[in-house]
Amino acid sequence: MTFSTTKRFIAGVTCPKCAALDKVQGFSVDGVDFRACIACDYTDELRVNSPPREIQTRVNVPEQDPAQRVDPIKLIDPQK
Repeated sequence: MTFSTTKRFIAGVTCPKCAALDKVQGFSVDGVDFRACIACDYTDELRVNSPPREIQTRVNVPEQDPAQRVDPIKLIDPQK
């Protein structure tokens, strides 16, 4: 999402600093998107086009390097 250079209000958004509703504007400067609150003068850069990050869970843990993997061994009694 790219904003225009004209500041426009973003409907339904609350300010992350002062929690004011409908006081946040979106605009673009040199191709970089920003949001700014008119109630508390909070401004930060928006990173809307960044790829989503997958949440790390016990199900989607990446495979370990085979050189670091530990395999259990079974000891056999030679007397039997």
